[in-house]
Amino acid sequence: MANQAIHFGTSGWRGIIADDFTFSGVRRAAAAIAGHVCAQKKSPVLIVGYDTRFFSKEFALVAASVLRSHGCRILFCREATPTPAIAHAILHGKRDGGVNIPASHNPAAYNGLKFSGPDGGPALPEITRDIEKRAAAIQDEPAPGDHHEIENDFERIDPRGPYFEQLRRMVRFDDLGAARGAFVCDALHGCGAGWLDRILAESGVAVTSIRAERDVLFEGTGPDPSEQNLAALNEAVADHHALAGLATDGDADRFGIVDRDGSFVSPNHILGLVFGYLLETRGYKLGASRSVATTHLLDAVARLHRVQLYETPVGFKYVGPLLRDDKIALGGEESAGMTIRGHLPEKDGILACLLVAEMIAARQSSLAGQLRDLFRRVGREFWPIRLNLHLSEDVQAKLPKRLQADFKEFAGRRVAQANRIDGLKLIFEDGEWLLMRLSGTEPVVRIYTEAATLAVSQKLAEQARAWVTQ
Repeated sequence: MANQAIHFGTSGWRGIIADDFTFSGVRRAAAAIAGHVCAQKKSPVLIVGYDTRFFSKEFALVAASVLRSHGCRILFCREATPTPAIAHAILHGKRDGGVNIPASHNPAAYNGLKFSGPDGGPALPEITRDIEKRAAAIQDEPAPGDHHEIENDFERIDPRGPYFEQLRRMVRFDDLGAARGAFVCDALHGCGAGWLDRILAESGVAVTSIRAERDVLFEGTGPDPSEQNLAALNEAVADHHALAGLATDGDADRFGIVDRDGSFVSPNHILGLVFGYLLETRGYKLGASRSVATTHLLDAVARLHRVQLYETPVGFKYVGPLLRDDKIALGGEESAGMTIRGHLPEKDGILACLLVAEMIAARQSSLAGQLRDLFRRVGREFWPIRLNLHLSEDVQAKLPKRLQADFKEFAGRRVAQANRIDGLKLIFEDGEWLLMRLSGTEPVVRIYTEAATLAVSQKLAEQARAWVTQ
């Protein structure tokens, strides 16, 4: 029987536990990663970490055992650890990479494996293709031993101290400490618990924590900091009269924000606000990068400050080169991913939440008020929407060819530009746009739209849905 294919999407290899994400698959993936890193350096040192999901620690121990059996030195995280903290441990410790077992914001049935390079960022496509090729050539990787018995044999690390020191360099905690009110932190039962809330408390900021305990079912939904999943945070902000609610996803690389009135704030709008805030407070003369699916509010802020905007395919791995070349002050993706200059080439939901809290404290204004002011300054409004469509196999199989068609107009609108960086993005003459693309992490088709009003964005999204499903 042929082995299940191991495929790295926009952020690692993910699958449903016991279906296409198995111990056998993890062993093969780890052996393939070992083959790749050992081809680059003799006796490489790798960090292995995991999140709070079902069997994450056990999968991590299996991966660590296989990696060690192939000649890698392993540094094993002492506890469930946020992805950005692992990324910083790789970079700060000058390690050769890391293997992490998270499935980020995916539903509870999923788990995943992520490989990061020496810079702490997601491996680039040419690296993951090599790992996939090596994994495909491995029939089965025998288990090196009973992972429950060998757990204490690994060298242990606790990345918390150095990571907190890095955050204190990135965030102005003096300004944050002057906040006239409290914040509520929502870990969504993920491994951000004891990290975001702890560094705020250690800095003298009033903070309340919710959903900090482990729940491998994530209350039956998933650790996605989306509007529908943050109802509990909405209530907690109202109950505590907080300045804002700050949420992180399952492995704390993504963020979710609730304003002081309990309303959810789009990650796209947060990116635009934080980008403008950094340019105004840090003295940067640098641009921003955004994925093809991310708001053009970032473009408008870049024009306002006369700096460059860089567009990338979906996937945070494309941000790293721009950071290394010191071209950007902020790298962002609409799926609640953010990093900034001087930090990591990896999404960091903890940092994003801290920057939002700092911005609120410094400006002493609600996020809604700050957004209205930003819209006024750039001369128009931006209202993005995303839909996830679960299609039948035959409709999904035909979609790539349909997206290759030449579009002169769509739903009666004249197309000014067709962008095929990642999927099909149609930009209309008035600057409004829609994007249709297959997800790299889930079996869905994503539709993104953005217009000057929410009603027009919704209409565009429904027109795109009708076209995709016809």
